[in-house]
Amino acid sequence: MTIRAVVKGVGHYLPERVVPNSEFEATLDTTDEWIRTRSGIERRHFAAEGETTSDLAVKAANAALKNAGLVADDIDAIVLATSTPDLTFPSVATMVQEKLSMTRGFGFDVQAVCAGFVYALTNANALIVSGQAKRVLVIGAETFSRIMDWTDRATCVLFGDGAGALVLEGAEGAGDNADRGILSADLNSDGRYRDMLYVDGGVSTTGTSGKLRMQGNALFRQAVEKLTSTARTALKKIDLGDSDVNWIVPHQANIRIIQGTAKKMGLSMDNVIVTVQDHGNTSAASIPLALSVGAAEGRIKEGDLVLTEAIGGGLAWGAVVLRW
Repeated sequence: MTIRAVVKGVGHYLPERVVPNSEFEATLDTTDEWIRTRSGIERRHFAAEGETTSDLAVKAANAALKNAGLVADDIDAIVLATSTPDLTFPSVATMVQEKLSMTRGFGFDVQAVCAGFVYALTNANALIVSGQAKRVLVIGAETFSRIMDWTDRATCVLFGDGAGALVLEGAEGAGDNADRGILSADLNSDGRYRDMLYVDGGVSTTGTSGKLRMQGNALFRQAVEKLTSTARTALKKIDLGDSDVNWIVPHQANIRIIQGTAKKMGLSMDNVIVTVQDHGNTSAASIPLALSVGAAEGRIKEGDLVLTEAIGGGLAWGAVVLRW
């Protein structure tokens, strides 16, 4: 008998405020065409004043629970990926636990920036496979609008706010690649590339939250190579190849990175879930957002082989292969 972490429900939430590219034209030397051409982004959502990461996370969590036909006290653990927590501590996961009126289990945050949801999925899978938890709520939630430098046109037009969530449940499988659930994962990091994407503040340095800084061209060159490599490593662990993938659900950072990775893997863009045009880069929230959209639209179906992959500050990157 093999225990698999199977997706039982999925959901997402986007703040009400929609910000089209044209809104930046009044304050920056940029245009809608410039942003679209370089990133594929057309619009993004920004959290309202007073609306926090935990607020977004709770709404995504409730949507995922409803989709799974479960309630909060059916959940044993919350693993939440974010780089924009409400407070330095406690964790956003415990805030979500309280807001869901969840009176049992435990919760903790994972911080791997844009790769955060891949890391969170891998941790949640380990909890289920080891028997520590039966059901885990895995959330990616961000309010990146709070750490933008609004004078830097190279970064502030790229990011948005949002949250997505999955409910994972332990189930018996045959132990082969036909099983539903998480089949393999590959995680990586390399601190030598820290300066490519970072925030220039923190508790033990400046005492402030700081602003996001990015070397876009250098990061782009690293992204396609590393995303392709981690995807193939995760597939190879279970004796599968590029052609076995039904859907790539990538981190939604830039359409050119998404297209470049698909091309290197020999897969059509028809096999890629793309939401970057509507959401921008929502960091750790982007993969669960895209999974939720793909499932809601009826594209991702039970039995499909789904590859998720992401790269973010650290650098940290990785991939998870699961059967829906």
